[in-house]
Amino acid sequence: MTARTTPPFRADHVGSFLRPKFLLDAREQKARGEITAEQLRAVEDKAIAEIVEVQQDVGLQSITDGEFRRTYFHIDFLEQLGGVQTDIPVTIRKPDGSEELAPPVMKVIDKVRHVKDIQRADFEYLKAQVAPGMTPKVTIPSPTMLHFRGGRAGISRQHYPELDPAFYDDVARAYGDELQSLFDAGCRYVQMDDTNMAYLCDEKMREAARSRGDDPNELPHRYAGFINKVVAHKPAGMTLAMHLCRGNFKSTHAAAGNYEPVAEALLAEMNLDAYFMEYDDERSGDFRPLRFLPKGKIVVLGLVTTKFGEMESKDALKRRIDEAAKYAPLDQLCLSPQCGFSSTVHGNNIAVEAQRAKLRLVVETAAEVWG
Repeated sequence: MTARTTPPFRADHVGSFLRPKFLLDAREQKARGEITAEQLRAVEDKAIAEIVEVQQDVGLQSITDGEFRRTYFHIDFLEQLGGVQTDIPVTIRKPDGSEELAPPVMKVIDKVRHVKDIQRADFEYLKAQVAPGMTPKVTIPSPTMLHFRGGRAGISRQHYPELDPAFYDDVARAYGDELQSLFDAGCRYVQMDDTNMAYLCDEKMREAARSRGDDPNELPHRYAGFINKVVAHKPAGMTLAMHLCRGNFKSTHAAAGNYEPVAEALLAEMNLDAYFMEYDDERSGDFRPLRFLPKGKIVVLGLVTTKFGEMESKDALKRRIDEAAKYAPLDQLCLSPQCGFSSTVHGNNIAVEAQRAKLRLVVETAAEVWG
């Protein structure tokens, strides 16, 4: 069994990291009008240079900017596409005292188009910080997020009387333009973060889809076709991966359920290179859905939780990798944390020291399993 020289790597990660206090303070100062956007960007630059060093120190090969310039993993990107408008989400306090984030409502109010480079300048700064031989990775939200949350009602009937093919084609073209812009800047590794395929494993979410007029059994296959339209625009030589997420706000989750309802559409029908799949607890079900993984694709097993600081043992991780290898070849598997440590600016309830320790655990375990 060998190490991988192309992404995803045997030890990989999803991308977001806990924001340092000095960065959070600067964001608040910017919100109050006490510093300019340029001054905030300089603080972000400093924080990114430091988190790049952390990733390299623990032995990771794929390096992100920690999503340090974002508030939300998805909104900050999607609202920069032409034709998209987002309502900022609000925090709801539940009767038991816990907090839940009401998902943002994204509306398509005009033809979707790529009106500017969204991630290019951020990527160019990241690339300049990364040591030779390392691979800078860009994370962007999945295009399915423009449909799933609002369904047909969230997309302008005036501009899209029919969704298929016009809406899906326009979104795919906009994503393709962004991927080309990143490729031209030297980016070879992009990950699309997708909550919707994972949400379609949860009966509550499936019922919500039905109430919006969608068939939860048909949606995964429709989304596979949608993603394939994006892949058709992908520059040759770029790795395009998808991260499946069940929600990751302040260490909470939004959905649960075995991957079985979406596995075939996800693994066999989507023309992606790799998948980051959450498998950190019983919410994710067993590994049987991995039987749909075709040759040539990689699944990165998200076995190490980012929600809590308690450390997993190497032996337990190795046993779970062995279990997964009953359904997909070990050579087509890799290891990572199950999600980012801070999908939104708020961060998970985990210490910075635990974040670093978990990354090191992933690196060391992967080295022992794959060499």
